Amino acid sequence: MSRWYDDLDIYQLQVRAFYDSNGDGIGDIRGLRDKIDYIRSLGVGAIWLLPIFPSPLRDGGYDISDFKGVHPDLGNLDDFRECLARAHDAGLAILIDLVLNHTSDQHPWFQSARRGPGHPYHDYFVWSPTPDRYGGARVLFADTEKSNWTLEPSSGLYYWHRFYSHQPDLNYDNPDVRKAVTQVLDFWFELGVDGLRLDAVPYLYEREGTNCENLPETHSFLKELRRHVDR
Repeated sequence: MSRWYDDLDIYQLQVRAFYDSNGDGIGDIRGLRDKIDYIRSLGVGAIWLLPIFPSPLRDGGYDISDFKGVHPDLGNLDDFRECLARAHDAGLAILIDLVLNHTSDQHPWFQSARRGPGHPYHDYFVWSPTPDRYGGARVLFADTEKSNWTLEPSSGLYYWHRFYSHQPDLNYDNPDVRKAVTQVLDFWFELGVDGLRLDAVPYLYEREGTNCENLPETHSFLKELRRHVDR
């Protein structure tokens, strides 16, 4: 039986670079909504949106400070709902980019966590008293980052990040993190998105003696997420 996403042509776009509806020089969700019929006329079946979340924008929006919102430059959740409805009426699916591996250091979880053990959300991130754990993991951005660990002065501990130092990695060994991430998926699917492209998923778990990439635990969690979505 054919599935809706089989043999699907997808139009990928950065909302802020697409169409500006209010003349402020930044593309926005209302602009996208107004161009749905044009995109449909290209013969595609879906639109894939690069990150639209609130963010300091130090990494193109992949540094997320709120998983359940829209960047104010782009509009708000009501604008997004209207855009979804327009797209669905036109027969287009909407896919969004969602980053599971890390947050922005401006996310409220990390703002609390950085204060040290005992503070809310501290265990949402990966900490160490020294920067020598997981020595087998390569530094992905070696041109700008000297280590996968950065010292947090507030607590005197080092936090783990596979990307930039302003993007602390989430601790997937913590069941509360797995539950929170699952709730993020629920939020967007209940809002009406048709699919997600999950960013940076090879790096969800860390284990000594490995390169901390594509570990069995990561595959198991992704399968768990898929089962949850299918249910």
